[in-house]
Amino acid sequence: MSEYTGYIIAGVAILLAILIVFKHIHVVKQSYAYVIERLGAYRTVWGVGIHALVPFLDRIAKRVSLKEQVLDYPPQPVITKDNVTMQIDTVVYFSITDPKLYTYGVEQPMVAMETLTATTLRNIIGDLELDQTLTSRDVINTKMRAILDEATDPWGIKVTRVELKNILPPSDIQNSMEKQMKAERDRRQAILQAEGQKHSAILVAEGEKESAILKATAEKEAAILRAEAEKQAAILKAEGEAQAIMAVQKATADSLKLLNEAHPNDQVIKLKAIEAMQIVADGKATKLIIPSEMQGLAGLASGLKEVVKE
Repeated sequence: MSEYTGYIIAGVAILLAILIVFKHIHVVKQSYAYVIERLGAYRTVWGVGIHALVPFLDRIAKRVSLKEQVLDYPPQPVITKDNVTMQIDTVVYFSITDPKLYTYGVEQPMVAMETLTATTLRNIIGDLELDQTLTSRDVINTKMRAILDEATDPWGIKVTRVELKNILPPSDIQNSMEKQMKAERDRRQAILQAEGQKHSAILVAEGEKESAILKATAEKEAAILRAEAEKQAAILKAEGEAQAIMAVQKATADSLKLLNEAHPNDQVIKLKAIEAMQIVADGKATKLIIPSEMQGLAGLASGLKEVVKE
């Protein structure tokens, strides 16, 4: 019986040893780090991989996440330089860069971060007036990030970004701001309408100008065409008259030629002279003076209206 008891005890001892060994074997995942202490003193930091503790001597003091983390703080009351109290809530992005400093640098690091963020925000806003606070978010964010990053460096914390999530002024100031914004929008709308009307008037004037230019051009071209037509008509008329004169002269020349070929006597020549005088008178003259040697033949000129003897 005692022999079986010894086997049982040995088996239990071996089983306990195996359990102890497996209990002290740990796998560190990606983006995590374990701070290890031996007999209460810092020993090392485990990175990614499999590790084993020395039983009864080593222990895991802290499991630290190396991922970027976000702290969203509730609205904090702050007072501006011109004594306006407003509520501002802040968002802080940070990551742990040194697990040892994070573990031993400060008690309750997250509480310390919140307190430091609130005091830093109050200090920065206290140097700004209300209008500056509302329009200088980027400046405030940059200042806060620089101050927090420097202050948390001994804690193994790296502040990567700070954002003012909401800025809530008092209700009366909000109402005043809304009225001011409405007035500004109305002003911009009036300016846009005036610019639209101005642009429309300019376009109308340009259209009227173009229309007047086109009308004047058309009238000019029409006048040129009329002048060209009158010119061509005058030329044609003059050419017609010239042709008529040439025809008359040619007929006269032919008549004289024929008369010369017929060897006329003096009486015929005088008669032709009287006919020529009648043509000159054109039936409109009231008096016609003829030479005395042609008086005897005056009766032959039936187309004359009155003959005055000289």
